Amino acid sequence: MPDKVEGQQAHISRRRFLKKATTAAVTATVAPEVLNAFGAQTNNAIRKNVQINTKEKKMKTAVSIVEDAFYINGEITYPGRFYEDNKIEGLLINTRMVQGIFDDRNPETIHLWEYPDTGEWDAERNTREFLAAMPTWRAHGVLAFTINLQGGSPEGYSKAQPWHNSGIEVDGSLRDDYLSRLERIIDFADDLGMVVILGYFYFGQDHRLTDENAVIRAVDDATGWLFDKGYTNVIIEVNNECNVRYSHEILQPHRVHELIERVKATTRNGNRFLTGTSYGGGRVPLENVVRSSDFLLVHGNGVKDPNRIISMVQETRQVPGYRPMPILFNEDDHFDFDKPLNNFVAAVSQYASWGYFDPGENNYHDGYQSVPVQWQLNTPRKRAFFQKARDITGGSSG
Repeated sequence: MPDKVEGQQAHISRRRFLKKATTAAVTATVAPEVLNAFGAQTNNAIRKNVQINTKEKKMKTAVSIVEDAFYINGEITYPGRFYEDNKIEGLLINTRMVQGIFDDRNPETIHLWEYPDTGEWDAERNTREFLAAMPTWRAHGVLAFTINLQGGSPEGYSKAQPWHNSGIEVDGSLRDDYLSRLERIIDFADDLGMVVILGYFYFGQDHRLTDENAVIRAVDDATGWLFDKGYTNVIIEVNNECNVRYSHEILQPHRVHELIERVKATTRNGNRFLTGTSYGGGRVPLENVVRSSDFLLVHGNGVKDPNRIISMVQETRQVPGYRPMPILFNEDDHFDFDKPLNNFVAAVSQYASWGYFDPGENNYHDGYQSVPVQWQLNTPRKRAFFQKARDITGGSSG
């Protein structure tokens, strides 16, 4: 049985629970200093390679890149911030929260994700609770999170993945229910001054698309949807860990740059989305991806020695085609936040952004990936990461 969860009790009536989660999501506010730092446009806003289209809605948050640094609304992130003599400004501290729009269309597996208080899975509840937690993440200095149209393993790690979690249909078209949940999340991230790292494909679900044409259609439709919504706070991860078990050749390392280039070539009013892809833990990007990407995504899973994180960053900068561009870890399942050297500290010491991945258990308590997820800071491990993020970034004023 799960332990008692801070801020949400695991054993209260369904009606009380859902009412509480919904109210929290609707009434969640941002500290004034958060909006002061990132909520308003600046006169000299730098919009390099960022699509700007506000016909549908007035966006508050625009992300851009200048050489190896991230900017939000024309201001470098974490301005003037240093941690242990390491420059933090320009980084994008993030966390992997890929299940924010999760659902399961497989009747044989959906029971695995039941909430302990109701005995059933509820995709809308999951998104409401995600929204309710977002201001807390932002208050600790976390400026970005990764979410994926095909999620990630709802067991944290798994080879066989019989569940059906995909916002993409077999022909590459997009599902309205997934887009509805995603829209609410991106909209609220915009209100908070946060960047969304949006993944299109996950290797546990890409096989559900019939062929390469469906993959290409999905890329075009997803990018077009982002344009239609006028989003300026989204950067794209074409697929999670391109070197791991993808069914379609165009999603594999030797060809995935074709999809990166396709996203980059899709423009409106001269604007486009910043784009890249990621590799499995410990891997350094290949030359074709380095040359095509706007930023480089690497993962620290399986990297137990923080010194390897340091060498990964250094090796990435030596790949042919590298030029000044951001390097982001957006998945790392190592912690040790109480130690002077851990993977987080090692990454920022090399001027690379770092992202927390907490796989957890299917108990509505531990982690941020195993479903059902408790999205609040309810465990010592979660609190340790967010406290470290606050120490490094300065928190909401970062």
